[in-house]
Amino acid sequence: MKRYKVSVTTDGSGNAVAYTPRLSGEIHEIEYIKDGGANPFANGVDFNITSEATGKTLWAENDVNASASRAPRVPTHSTAGVAALYAAAGTAVFARPGMANDRVKISIAQGGATKVGAFHILVA
Repeated sequence: MKRYKVSVTTDGSGNAVAYTPRLSGEIHEIEYIKDGGANPFANGVDFNITSEATGKTLWAENDVNASASRAPRVPTHSTAGVAALYAAAGTAVFARPGMANDRVKISIAQGGATKVGAFHILVA
């Protein structure tokens, strides 16, 4: 497993966009570390974390106040495009999102002017 750490600093409007290096594999977890010493993202920061190439959502959450960890999953389907279920009319089957020679795009809004946060993306 590999860990990619991205430090993100917002602009004067509280917005930012940052990227991981190109990576390949399944995303196991994305961790936000409320970082920056005395200058962390403001409470209520909004995240939109996606695959750069396809725009596939990996983590979208508004009004985050503290360090958080998410294990993104995407729904799976049959070869006919039908949602895969554990049983007829049952619970959806989810899998880790995959990336192939792509970057994770981290978009921040309402983070506060020139504030800092860090993201760790775990990939295998």
